[in-house]
Amino acid sequence: MKKKLLQKVTLEDKQKKWFFSLDGKPLFQRREKSLFLVLEGLDGSGQTTQSNLLKEYLEKKGRRVLLTKEPTLITKTGREIRRILEKEKIVNAAKLQALFAEDRKEHLKKEIIPALKSNKVVISDRYFLSSLAYGTASGVDLEYLILLNKEFLQPDLTFLLKVSPRICIERIKKRGEKETLFEEEDRLKKIWQQYKVLTKKFNDIIIINGEKSIKEVAKDIKKVLNQYL
Repeated sequence: MKKKLLQKVTLEDKQKKWFFSLDGKPLFQRREKSLFLVLEGLDGSGQTTQSNLLKEYLEKKGRRVLLTKEPTLITKTGREIRRILEKEKIVNAAKLQALFAEDRKEHLKKEIIPALKSNKVVISDRYFLSSLAYGTASGVDLEYLILLNKEFLQPDLTFLLKVSPRICIERIKKRGEKETLFEEEDRLKKIWQQYKVLTKKFNDIIIINGEKSIKEVAKDIKKVLNQYL
């Protein structure tokens, strides 16, 4: 799938009447206040913290918000993925990404799309960009990954938190939790290189300096969002 095809849905299109799939197919009509936002980044970049802060901010502005996360806990597949990430089960990289796509399909059907149709803002802590970045860094073909995700809903904006792999690992260690599958500095370096490639293929990714204080990062995200709105 060529870059031109991935970018044919413009920002102006997105602000009009429809939500689109990754390959540009109109999926369903927008409601007045519906909005689909995604927070992305390396493990330890702070996307979960910022997702929660963004939810609080939008609710204070009177918006109804669904905050959700991938992989999910609402599907059997999502729970299986978590076992793999926690190194309790081993599968190859392509199989893992196929599982992510299966979980995402149910995630959209059961949570994301119903929320958007009911005029809510949806904030997802990770979405298909994680599959593309983490999958290609593990040796899975990008075109295959795009094919797995091509019919899925495009976000309005994706905030990609830029934090060095070294700092991410330091943050992960401070949490005192068991390291998961991708939480190694060399792996994170490869994943970030893939995120950088993807920012050139998609036109809705906003890079945010995630090495600032939590409050400053939140301020930068809100500034971009307010400009979009």
